[in-house]
Amino acid sequence: MELNDLEKIRLSKIEQMRAENIEPYPTRNEVTHFIKDALAIFESVEDHKDTPTSPPEVTVAGRIRSKRTMGKLAFCHIEDGSARIQLMLRVNEIGEENLKKFADLFDLGDFIQAKGSLMRSRTGEITILVNEYKMLAKAITPLPAAKDEVVDGEVVRHATLSDPENRYRQRYADLAVNSEVREIFRTRTAIIRALQHFLDQQDFIEVETPILQPIYGGAAARPFATYHNQLHQNLFLRISFELYLKRLLVGGFDRVYEIGRDFRNEGVSFKHNPEFTQLEFYMAYADYEKVMNLTERMLAYVCDEVLGSRIFEFNGHKISMEIPWQRVELRQGIVDVTGIDIYACDDADSLFKAMQKAGLKPKEGQPRGKLIDSLIGDFLEPNCIQPTFLYDYPRDISPLAKNKPGNPQIVERFEGFVGGMELCNAFTELNDPLEQEKRFAEMGRTYTADDEENHPMDEDYLQAMAYGMPPSGGFGMGVDRLTMLLTNNRSIREVILFPHLREIGSDEQ
Repeated sequence: MELNDLEKIRLSKIEQMRAENIEPYPTRNEVTHFIKDALAIFESVEDHKDTPTSPPEVTVAGRIRSKRTMGKLAFCHIEDGSARIQLMLRVNEIGEENLKKFADLFDLGDFIQAKGSLMRSRTGEITILVNEYKMLAKAITPLPAAKDEVVDGEVVRHATLSDPENRYRQRYADLAVNSEVREIFRTRTAIIRALQHFLDQQDFIEVETPILQPIYGGAAARPFATYHNQLHQNLFLRISFELYLKRLLVGGFDRVYEIGRDFRNEGVSFKHNPEFTQLEFYMAYADYEKVMNLTERMLAYVCDEVLGSRIFEFNGHKISMEIPWQRVELRQGIVDVTGIDIYACDDADSLFKAMQKAGLKPKEGQPRGKLIDSLIGDFLEPNCIQPTFLYDYPRDISPLAKNKPGNPQIVERFEGFVGGMELCNAFTELNDPLEQEKRFAEMGRTYTADDEENHPMDEDYLQAMAYGMPPSGGFGMGVDRLTMLLTNNRSIREVILFPHLREIGSDEQ
């Protein structure tokens, strides 16, 4: 480790401590309470003033956040994962030598254990009057500190570690100094727990399916590839759970879900990360309309549990997750905005010309499905601020969905949009193995082998379907995007603990 001057000073303190037989990184501690529990104990004692009792004694630990010494007295604030509390160290209780050691050897960022009695200071703050303390972990590198700058005669305080790039690269420091960032990830955990609780109450069973797969599928995305040395086998990191979860429907599990990581070898953006957390569920004897209804109820429940309200702010908009959501048929939505009837254009060439005639600039050489996707992404998605279901999609961009009765070119699929971005995707699942094989073959003819839209033929999945799969509805949702919405963050990097970043110094865009 290359150390700067401040780090060298702290390293010398470690050497001094060891020279005095003080271990700066002891193996054991004697903590009896989290700080929040210590605070609650004291407040409980205060609430029963009529009952005589001695001041409660506790042993707590935490990171030193502030420190000041004043002759024969020292104060500091420490913080653990639950709360913050003030410590008072007086010469009367710990002696001059120990007070001096605290003043000389302890720095901001160090972890300290403190034992003492709870009290209120003269300013009314709950405080521990310390009679014993010890170092638990010496911090060599100082945490970033807030900086004050005088601007036009006024003091402006800049937040600790505010540069996004540095925050993402050193998330550990970001979490240590920015309590609001820690709160984002507490909310994320609460969101996942609420999703699980809701689905468990609906008789779903949570399962785990393979991350390493011999054939990737279930979504339109390019996979990450790897190689198993012992088996001499090419494998892929999954891009979806779908085909394995639907195998479980064949096996007799009527309602299954999984929350886990997917991996897609695609570009990064404010709403895309190469690895992300996905929720997928599949329910037998359901169709996309039943899944729509369940989706509304599930997300309303999550808002109730996590936020205590179905109304929240996102990107300057007041969003309401009240039931029901707006529902817009995809064809009509595109007609209303662009004047283009996608079903009057039954191939890529005619749709390309219609888009040009409407004054758009479509990319040449694109299959019809990608042209339709561009219309959705450019003209419908940004305007779906309030929760909206777009439903009834073209078959050629939905190879796993069941046809709409009476129209073989349309499938029963919906996508849910909130805050101007896609949140979820769902189908009435195709359960005809012969039709599924035909769809896979069509995709292979329409797209080039390396096109991310080309869904590979999965013979084992077709074999599973041949045993009989019940009629069912399926659903997928990005947990990261839901977290973005409920924490009012526009960037997916804010809600992933360790987002993927380019190498330092890379000029790639």
